[in-house]
Amino acid sequence: MANQQILDKTFHALASPTRREIVSQLGRGRSAVKALAEPFEMALPSFMKHLDVLEAAGMVSSEKNGRERVYQLEPHPLLAAEHWMDARRREWDTRLNQLDEFLIAQKEEKE
Repeated sequence: MANQQILDKTFHALASPTRREIVSQLGRGRSAVKALAEPFEMALPSFMKHLDVLEAAGMVSSEKNGRERVYQLEPHPLLAAEHWMDARRREWDTRLNQLDEFLIAQKEEKE
């Protein structure tokens, strides 16, 4: 999957507060569906749609463990998003530093 597609799917998946909370929960370790769904006041089929979006984005994976399905966080899409945001942050830091230097030079010229 191309990096742009990974970012698109990752940011789409993270657009939902429910999915962000699921990612937070899975950041603490693997979990069965029942335990993941417990804090949310929604029907299990609705909750499963959120897990499907996260899985389609490659952010979580699951495996059958006996009668239950266990999910775990997959870091690659989150790392790709982090790298993208870091690059934007560096760009803006550079631009703001250039602006700061320009304004200081302008002030010194007037003095």
